[in-house]
Amino acid sequence: MKVLSEARIAVVGLGLMGGSLAGALRGRCRQVVGVARRRQTLEVALAAGLIGEGTTSLADGVRNADVVILATPVRTILQQIDEMAPFLPSDCLVMDLGSTKRAVLAAMERLPPHVQPLGGHPMCGKEKSGLEAADPDLYWNCTFILVPLPRTSPEALALGREIVRAVGARPLVLDAERHDRWVAFLSHLPYALSWALVAAAEEVLTADPTAREVAAAGFRDTSRLAASDVTMMVDILLTNREMVLHALRACRNHLDRLAEWLEQGDEGALRIALTSVRRQRLEMF
Repeated sequence: MKVLSEARIAVVGLGLMGGSLAGALRGRCRQVVGVARRRQTLEVALAAGLIGEGTTSLADGVRNADVVILATPVRTILQQIDEMAPFLPSDCLVMDLGSTKRAVLAAMERLPPHVQPLGGHPMCGKEKSGLEAADPDLYWNCTFILVPLPRTSPEALALGREIVRAVGARPLVLDAERHDRWVAFLSHLPYALSWALVAAAEEVLTADPTAREVAAAGFRDTSRLAASDVTMMVDILLTNREMVLHALRACRNHLDRLAEWLEQGDEGALRIALTSVRRQRLEMF
């Protein structure tokens, strides 16, 4: 398995995450090859200096790659793993950037034995999507989770760590079960709550559009995630459905308690609960 500086890396999917990663890896490896469905996307990425060469053929893109990084929506990743399997060379490292891991690792388990699989999930992003939003500094100082399979070699994991550090991120190794449970509460639930907030606020805005003038920084910050890419979020919610449902039920229980205290006018219970959570939030960051 080659070291990063000698590696030919194929980045499959040149949206926000893939385009940003490709740009961050330019100059840190031998070559970055972009794989996209549309020729126009490749032309934009080439003109921006995010990739060194590009192709619309998945097979051609991975055929001579030392590292393949799948940066497409999760259910597309599941399809591409099977599609590209016959074309992957020996000792190729296959990584992904998907936001859920159990389904991806199950698919990676089917890869040929001469291929090294490694799940990945960078904890960063924007509410904007597409190559136009790509930024080579996107990964800087973020946590980048790596999820090895039992068959993943120490050398493959070491190369994965090297890639993560090369783009300015911090590697954190987890198993798939813990990953999916943690991100359900800390990433997917915030999106669901942001969606619910916008959906609820729409009742007021529909009745009187002037209410938009009241929306201040708190609403804008809290509702930001609701503008996330829909295809990406549908894939995330469906492929992590069990964990997300658990997180939603836990949150609903807390909201029900809050509603109960308000109905009863229980100022004491409200003050204790709000103070406790305020303290927890201040200690988090």
